[in-house]
Amino acid sequence: MMTDRTTDQPNSIEISTIRPLSLDVIHRMAAGEVIDSAAAVVRELVENAIDAKATRIVVYLWLEQWKIHVMDNGCGIDVENLTTIARPHTTNKISNQSDLSNITTLGFRGEAIHSIAQFSKLEILSCILDSGWRAQYNNDGELIKLEEAAIAPGTIIRVTDLFGNWETRRTGSRSIKQQLKQIQTCIQSIAVVHPELTFQVFQDDREWLMFGPTKQWVQRLLQILPTGNLNDFSTIQTNEIELILGLPDRISRRSPDWIKIAVNGRIVQLPAVIQTIMAALRKMLPRDRYPIVLVHLQVPPAQVDWNRDPAKSSLYLQELDNWQTLITQSIQQALQLSDQLSSGTRTTSFLRAAEQSAGYGRSRSIHHATDNIDSPTDNPDSPIAPDSQMPNASVRSLPSGLKAIAQVRNTYILAEHISGMYLIEQHIAHERVLYEQICDRWNTVPIEPSIVLSKLSTRQLEQLEGIGLLVDEFGDGLWAIRTIPEPLLHREDCAAAILELSLGGDLQTAQVAIACRTAIRNGTPLSSSEQRHLLEQWQQTRNPHTCPHGRPIYLVLQETALAQFFRRPWVIGKSHGLEQP
Repeated sequence: MMTDRTTDQPNSIEISTIRPLSLDVIHRMAAGEVIDSAAAVVRELVENAIDAKATRIVVYLWLEQWKIHVMDNGCGIDVENLTTIARPHTTNKISNQSDLSNITTLGFRGEAIHSIAQFSKLEILSCILDSGWRAQYNNDGELIKLEEAAIAPGTIIRVTDLFGNWETRRTGSRSIKQQLKQIQTCIQSIAVVHPELTFQVFQDDREWLMFGPTKQWVQRLLQILPTGNLNDFSTIQTNEIELILGLPDRISRRSPDWIKIAVNGRIVQLPAVIQTIMAALRKMLPRDRYPIVLVHLQVPPAQVDWNRDPAKSSLYLQELDNWQTLITQSIQQALQLSDQLSSGTRTTSFLRAAEQSAGYGRSRSIHHATDNIDSPTDNPDSPIAPDSQMPNASVRSLPSGLKAIAQVRNTYILAEHISGMYLIEQHIAHERVLYEQICDRWNTVPIEPSIVLSKLSTRQLEQLEGIGLLVDEFGDGLWAIRTIPEPLLHREDCAAAILELSLGGDLQTAQVAIACRTAIRNGTPLSSSEQRHLLEQWQQTRNPHTCPHGRPIYLVLQETALAQFFRRPWVIGKSHGLEQP
């Protein structure tokens, strides 16, 4: 017979008996995974309100008192369900195993209310039609008091003394400021995916956050990030995907906090999808900047397994490769969209140009209505395509005689011309220059010592060899890059550049990536001679109108349009400085 402890041998070892855990320990452990913070309480109760078809959700926070109230105008809870709602694993959203393959609600586990009850004093008030009730529960989720109450239709859930019976969870919690930040992120993540709903959050009886209902996802985003405007974003919407993309040359972030992925109404963590997004936009972002991208996938419920973690922030998504391809294609489409202006006429005044910022795929020049300029961008329904699709992109040449007179915000070169003024973005102008030079003189050179990369896939190796690089096996999972494109030879980030090239497409894609990486960055101060030299190089390119990605390089302010805006009856001319129109 085995005993719990053996002591008859000099070198005895302890043998513990394996016993089943009691239900109260099991439930407490499970509850600790679901409710680990005040933000988790807010998340679960707000999601329940959305499942209840609420159109208005109000959250009250008194974090110093460990108290949270959530109110909604949803369908309410009848008295029969109030008696059982706080028991473990009770829900009206699924009933059998097959339902786990057809989840259409934000909640389904039946754990949230019971978990909250275990760590707080829980009270629920709910009303259906004219029947209102107040219910109180103990820490086991058992109903201890039920009485009639006069409240408006909907539900109020009151959580007080949160973690009062688990002191280590309180002492280990973040500061009030950090908890508020966590709750803010939670509310914003929910609100941005449900723009049709109203959200109010009060902190210590003062309104803290307010998001009114909107018809478009991008409008809700602008409520949360008020620094941008509608013209800074491009939107793609189909039955399978809704994408909001901040145009990289207009708006970006210092951190990747607004790369959001949602599946069927919930923000989730999908690192592979985030990598797909970054790969699609890497060439277009300034150094150390991150895009604003929201992707909402409408996935058939049978292709999603939410049963991965209690917070439901992670999931198993079938056919992930197909969704990644769809996202990449949608980003490319968003970058090529033309302006959404209903009229095809050219803007004729500086004032209107300021009010209706031209978008991707439209000329940013301001011309008089009578001007007849043959340009591939005159048609607002014809998006600018990359160089490989525009063999005749240089039909309209730039005028000669541009004179650099200033640098604006270390980003734009202001040039003077007899016909008006040009504003040239220095990074993409230099990118155009380098791209054509690289195409004309594509050359790879030996590098010593070699660059050693690890864990390259077969596809990456084929990509590097396909663009002419010499790659040798260097050991177990290691590869030595013996030759590199000449423009990368003296760059400190050469290894990162080669790794980026390994993820690209054909030779042209590699050349575009190298031009983008080696071009001067926006924010770089240029001397007067450097400005002049860049303008000279740029004007001599075959396609000075767009960068290799298809973005416009310059904005023209025609003297005729300026005269019209300033209400001058004359324009600056060659004869005596003045010329009658």
